[in-house]
Amino acid sequence: MKKFKNLKPIKDMKIDKKTTVNNLVKQMFGSGGFTAKKLAVGIDILERMLKEKDCLNFLSFPACIIATGTRGIIKEMVKRKMFDVLITTCGTLDHDLARVWKDYYHGSFLMNDRELHKKGINRLGNILIPNESYGLIIEEKMKEFLEEIYSDKKELASYELVWEIGKRIKNQDSILYWSYKNKIPMIIPGITDGAVGYQIWQFSQDHDFKINVLKDEQLMSDLVWNAKKSGALIIGGGISKHHTIWWNQFKDGLDYAVYVTTAVEWDGSLSGARPREAISWGKIKEKAKLVIIEEDATIALPIILGSILDRIKSKN
Repeated sequence: MKKFKNLKPIKDMKIDKKTTVNNLVKQMFGSGGFTAKKLAVGIDILERMLKEKDCLNFLSFPACIIATGTRGIIKEMVKRKMFDVLITTCGTLDHDLARVWKDYYHGSFLMNDRELHKKGINRLGNILIPNESYGLIIEEKMKEFLEEIYSDKKELASYELVWEIGKRIKNQDSILYWSYKNKIPMIIPGITDGAVGYQIWQFSQDHDFKINVLKDEQLMSDLVWNAKKSGALIIGGGISKHHTIWWNQFKDGLDYAVYVTTAVEWDGSLSGARPREAISWGKIKEKAKLVIIEEDATIALPIILGSILDRIKSKN
């Protein structure tokens, strides 16, 4: 009909044995299917962002997903140098470090937590983490690492600490290893909020050892103020998300922003705040390419990476 000539019709998805991840994503765009289309739009934005010359690209993510197999997706992104700066929480150091030597296990959201506690097993959603797979191994390795680091350096930024740990891990499944190997700074603004941070504090009780978070901020300042453009893939929320958008306000906001979150907007939290709210603060530009994908990151990230790898070449 003439009155609908400028509208695009919805197309059914067709999947067979030859369907690739990227082909699936393109069909999601044509399907108009709620979050599916948003995911497709987000991947288009990321493709453009990652191909943009002189664009400083951030990856912000929470620690919880590093306790899952999604750790492998983040590792691959860092290995392939898809992003220039990583911003996350201390728990990422905890889980990445612990899983080099110990296993985490499948569980259920509905397990008896009192019984788990009696058995020395911690539950993170439907992931089970025995004490020996977390606090004990982190304490053992961090004591060893900190003694070695202290013999050479008494004060480090958080990203420098990550590189020092990554250098000693020598395990290619580790995000910290690839952060060190590719010299991609991983900023941990909440460095004391986790097992690794606690071990640093313990070590500082009888050593004049310090983490200089202001040195992290100096690096962020240098990077952002010299960036012609910037973009970010922001997974979840919290301090990692805010640190990313906070610094980008000093260059008049992000040029590209893709949010992946399950948080709600109506409680006023930063984690649930939509990109349009960041525009009001100047943290995202008014004309930025942006989208919010309301989806579990453990579902979205594998699809994002699979599609992106079909579209762009690694910087390696």
